[in-house]
Amino acid sequence: MPEVLVPASRWPRWVDNFATGHGGTDLSVADGALRGVAEDGSHFTARLPFDTAYDGPAEAGAFAHAAVVPGTWGVLLVRKGGFAVARMAGAAMVEHKIGQRHVQGRTKAGGQSQQRFARRRDNQARQAYEAAADHAARILTGVRLASTGGDHVAVDAVLGDTRLSSVTVVKPWLAVPDPRRAVLDAAIADTQAIQVDVTNA
Repeated sequence: MPEVLVPASRWPRWVDNFATGHGGTDLSVADGALRGVAEDGSHFTARLPFDTAYDGPAEAGAFAHAAVVPGTWGVLLVRKGGFAVARMAGAAMVEHKIGQRHVQGRTKAGGQSQQRFARRRDNQARQAYEAAADHAARILTGVRLASTGGDHVAVDAVLGDTRLSSVTVVKPWLAVPDPRRAVLDAAIADTQAIQVDVTNA
């Protein structure tokens, strides 16, 4: 069941295209989501961004209108090779930081040499996560909702910092490469998108 991310502005057109491709589609609202079932058996379940429950009419336009961006939110992306963190005011970025860190790659050597490399990599990764946590704690002060992505272990390590204990992680999980500005910009857009699970008959 693939998940697609659809910008709210394109949602009514997406639903129209789904109905055109699969036959007339009945829309309904259940469990805080909009569900569509087509004549050929294909169906989708759409959820609003920021884990917002939907309880409005079963209409594509109304659902898109309900995809409201919070006044303050954030994005945190972490991998061993770097991090990106942003503070948002609605759809506008007000502060961000992108950092790269060198974490040694794996070695094919065995024995004590391999153990030394492993310790060095672990130390480098820990220092990278600590640096990411310092910037995240500063930039995300007062932020309640944030999307995350990159490497699960790395993100968990950063969010384990007590200074970030007030941050609630929202879907979707963002599978991103080493963070750069373009990657951060795409993550910001994806966080604001409608999340759709689609099953084609």
